[in-house]
Amino acid sequence: MIFVESVLGNVEEPSWKARLTGAKLDVLHLDQWQAQKSRLRCRTKGGAELAVSLERNQHLRDGDILRWDESARTAIVARIELQDVMVIRLDELLTMEPGTLARLCLELGHALGNQHWPAVVKGSTVYVPVTLDRKVVASVMKTHAFERITYEFASGAEVIPYLAPHESRRLFGGADSTPHSHVDAHSHGHTHDH
Repeated sequence: MIFVESVLGNVEEPSWKARLTGAKLDVLHLDQWQAQKSRLRCRTKGGAELAVSLERNQHLRDGDILRWDESARTAIVARIELQDVMVIRLDELLTMEPGTLARLCLELGHALGNQHWPAVVKGSTVYVPVTLDRKVVASVMKTHAFERITYEFASGAEVIPYLAPHESRRLFGGADSTPHSHVDAHSHGHTHDH
């Protein structure tokens, strides 16, 4: 068992790029939910068993180096698979009359909330994690036929550079990985498994 209490660096850092040239890399594949945990037990592709115990609120990023053995020239590197993201563009709404703008934004917010899709808003762009097939997500957007609102799909890796850490956690931190419930005025709850 290898204990990991801190990240040594990242493969994208120039100093590590040079050190890792010609080294043997053992990859720890994590999904986006696992990467948000500060404590986990896992196994690398090469079979090494790890016990990761990072400081609270610290999480692993793609390319983080968890172990480096200089003499053997081997490293354990985290690889994180991020889900796709729907990128909704609201730029064309900015020239609309305020009442129409408010109505369209409220309708969009209601549609996203009704699907229980978390969202991050940055300026006139809305980022929504894609947890279903793209065709299903596109169908939901087409059903609403939002006037002058456009959307496209992008990989999580393309989007993450535009996000602050707390925004990344909102999109990729497992918001839909567990069931949630609603309780109405009569205290009759219902649960949704996603």
